[in-house]
Amino acid sequence: MCFKNLPIAFDDEGNAYLKEGLKDPYEHKVVDLGEEQEVLKGLLERNGFIRNIDYDPVTRVAGALAFHSVVDLEKKKVLSTNSMATLFRGYEVILKGRDPRDAAYISSRACGVCGGVHATTAALAIEMALDIKPPPLGIVMRNILLAIEYLYDHPLHLFLLAGPDYSEELVRETNPELIDKAAETKAKNKDVHGYDTVLDIMKDLNPLKGKLYLEALSMTRVAREAYVLIGGKYPHPQSVVPGGLSVTVTASVLNEVYSRLIKFFDYSQKVTGIWDDVFDFFLESNPEYAKCGIRPATMMDTGVWDRPDHYDASFANCDKWGEARWSTPGVLVDGEVVTTKLTELNAGIEEFVEHSYYEKWDGHRFKEDANGMPLSPNHPWNKETIPKPGKQSWKDRYSWDTAPTWDRMPMEAGAYTRMYMTAKAQKAPASKFLENTGTSMKIKVPKHFLPEKTLEWKIPEHWNAFERNRARAYCIPYSAMVAMENWLLAMDLIKNGETKVSVPYEIPKKGTHIGFGAWGAGRGFLTHHLIVENGVIENYQIITPSTLNAAPRTPWGEMGPYEEAVLNTPILEKFDKPEDYKGIDILRAIRSFDPCMPCTTHIMAKDSDHMVTREVTTCACGVE
Repeated sequence: MCFKNLPIAFDDEGNAYLKEGLKDPYEHKVVDLGEEQEVLKGLLERNGFIRNIDYDPVTRVAGALAFHSVVDLEKKKVLSTNSMATLFRGYEVILKGRDPRDAAYISSRACGVCGGVHATTAALAIEMALDIKPPPLGIVMRNILLAIEYLYDHPLHLFLLAGPDYSEELVRETNPELIDKAAETKAKNKDVHGYDTVLDIMKDLNPLKGKLYLEALSMTRVAREAYVLIGGKYPHPQSVVPGGLSVTVTASVLNEVYSRLIKFFDYSQKVTGIWDDVFDFFLESNPEYAKCGIRPATMMDTGVWDRPDHYDASFANCDKWGEARWSTPGVLVDGEVVTTKLTELNAGIEEFVEHSYYEKWDGHRFKEDANGMPLSPNHPWNKETIPKPGKQSWKDRYSWDTAPTWDRMPMEAGAYTRMYMTAKAQKAPASKFLENTGTSMKIKVPKHFLPEKTLEWKIPEHWNAFERNRARAYCIPYSAMVAMENWLLAMDLIKNGETKVSVPYEIPKKGTHIGFGAWGAGRGFLTHHLIVENGVIENYQIITPSTLNAAPRTPWGEMGPYEEAVLNTPILEKFDKPEDYKGIDILRAIRSFDPCMPCTTHIMAKDSDHMVTREVTTCACGVE
């Protein structure tokens, strides 16, 4: 039985039902946060080493994340945290009343980095709602598009956004004791990346001028060139439609894609070697770094990359085609697989707004899904987006983000989640390039200039900032090999004359049709829940990876993933007086979830005149 907290049980035949005898089955506890804030207020007034630290904004995608912490600079610990989404986007409101076909084009504008995933997720939601099955080549080409989008996203995060936090310039300022040690530490993977010492690597991580930084910029361009060959443009593709793609795919186009894809073979080996060396150095230099950003591996992912011989878009078969994906959907609780079924993943989702700038909605229209699985009134198919701007209060409402949970537990999302889930579950079908062992994922990278090599990402003992970023590095060969496998499938389909990439369909003018798109952004989990009523969108709900990660407290007081990870982070930075504190450990914890886009970070100590402002341009270099 996968649900421990929701009132959902299963009979002997595996059919779900709502537990009987409960007056209010979906009732939940509401905790007053005022008491905690009063305690903190007293500490701030009595102790000069306890400070409010505000990072406003810290960005993930659109420059709309701020972060508040109370830290004890004497005991080197974080006492309290609050994650704030500071911007109302409103795409869910914009889409109401529109033709469903508009969803792919409008929802892709929700992100200026990974808009293509929103377009595809919208198409998937419409396909489920309206029973549209794309042809095999259309499915395979969407897989290639997605993998290429990841090959743009992962280097961007590793070297332009998170990477500078481990650069020579920043480490010299915040932990100078590590510099001499890095100069003496030989790089274990010199054979693939060419660097003699860890300090040599750290110098080339320096923002704007480091060779690794500049190389990553170049590789993001390679990925974009490949993407536009199929998507038409980037980041908002024009060719992604319900039922497949609106583009002609030929062997010539595929060869153009391959000429870019192959560049990621050697790059995969280089990147994994670099980050293994850097992160091993930090963790060996000071084992306390293992606590930076630490939290249980409690995560969920929808899975991605459909098999053309399994995917039929239907809700009735989504457990089967979901488990057949190259990336397995499901939920992990403290590192253990709880479910791999899309129906159970979907049924367990709720969104809460007690600490968000939204009105609570009334009603419970959809009490169960098409299979009879009970659905909460807080489920996305039942949710309404009702903005309620108000004064920021740590006791009450403080974010434009909601608090999504699965089975009443906050869930983390990330590119690494799909790799962790797939490796652990061992459900994915056999692959030419991937092997899932239950404790690791082995990735066979073909020969290019470097010889063929099998890379192995191992599930770590502790889930922290360093392991998030390490896993993200291994997501590059993972994505590249899925792209390669689908490229081979596409070539076979074309050789066999199966060149159809889409199917026609009509929007029904009458009736209610519901569906959800389950796909994934570069940062992980992504769903679009759709209700079509009499030919137009009646309700549309989007849950992004940042919706999960940046979540405020649940009604019962449990922290969101950012908040929990920062609370558990020790302060290891070296500084002489409180005004010199820069907050690198907290920033590393936040950025390990993948912040991106330009921002300005402010670090402010309350009751002092000291303000540190750092321009975080596309390098996201933070303090420097």
